[in-house]
Amino acid sequence: MLTKAGLAILDVLSSGADATAQELAAETGYSRKQVYRVVDDLLDKGVLDESRAQHNQRVLRASDDPIVEAYRDLTSNLGHVDWADLLSPATIQVCWYLDEPRRITTIADRLGITRQAVHKALSPLKNRAMLAPAGPEYALADDLHPLLEFANTVVRHGHRNRVRRLAPSATIAWYDPKRALVQVQTSEDTEKLQNADDWDVTGLAEFQAYGLQFFLAGEPAFWYAPDDDLTLADIVCHTLVLNTDSRRVSYAMLLIEQERIEQETLTETATWYGLDSMIPRMYRLIDEGTDAADEMEAGSPLPSAQEYAALKDQYGVV
Repeated sequence: MLTKAGLAILDVLSSGADATAQELAAETGYSRKQVYRVVDDLLDKGVLDESRAQHNQRVLRASDDPIVEAYRDLTSNLGHVDWADLLSPATIQVCWYLDEPRRITTIADRLGITRQAVHKALSPLKNRAMLAPAGPEYALADDLHPLLEFANTVVRHGHRNRVRRLAPSATIAWYDPKRALVQVQTSEDTEKLQNADDWDVTGLAEFQAYGLQFFLAGEPAFWYAPDDDLTLADIVCHTLVLNTDSRRVSYAMLLIEQERIEQETLTETATWYGLDSMIPRMYRLIDEGTDAADEMEAGSPLPSAQEYAALKDQYGVV
């Protein structure tokens, strides 16, 4: 996550100017020792580039990383705000989740922090009238879309940087501040993530652990969530996030039925992924054998009752 010191350095360099570490210390008010440490971190993450001047002195500049572009857009549209002073890592995380009105308890539960921490993170935004209260809920004001985009970019960058250290071909399919679903393109990267801490195989490839073996076209998906166990509901949702054609939906339904995943549990998890509208229709087909073809929504097709019955028979799911 981008720290306040890192944001202060980015603020100085985002205009396109070059600066030495000593100049950055003078501009930001941070000590040279701290500037050196933060600069090394930003270089490692690809946010800064460096060259060498006379006497091997380091000269820093902003890279073309998406974080830099998002910050330039933020300051271009809302340049009257001292963002380096306003935004802490916690405030950036909370901003990520303010795309629509949210209750304090909802934000706390989703981000895995206390309600007190949410209030503290929101405080700088409240003090500058940047929130749009709607009863007990909070969202970013309508003119703060660049802030939401910046928060999204920072969170995504953190996951991208983490996984590409191990697996350069990785792409991110879904993420929040603490979790990420990724796909890789090479068998070498698959092996690296399989052997890495905090990464779990998920999606269709994980069905084999429950006796359902399917042909995989390409490499498996991986899940990063070091503070959470990978659940059956997660595996179902990851399968659907990656592909919602009728065949994948059918496979997901097989796992639901074979492992008797409760609808309430799956619905709660699916809400994170924006899949909750699919769940009742999937269970209706499972429980009632009702052909739900006339209830299909764009992008989330269900199989016909006949197709699903044939698939159940093929895989011996009763």
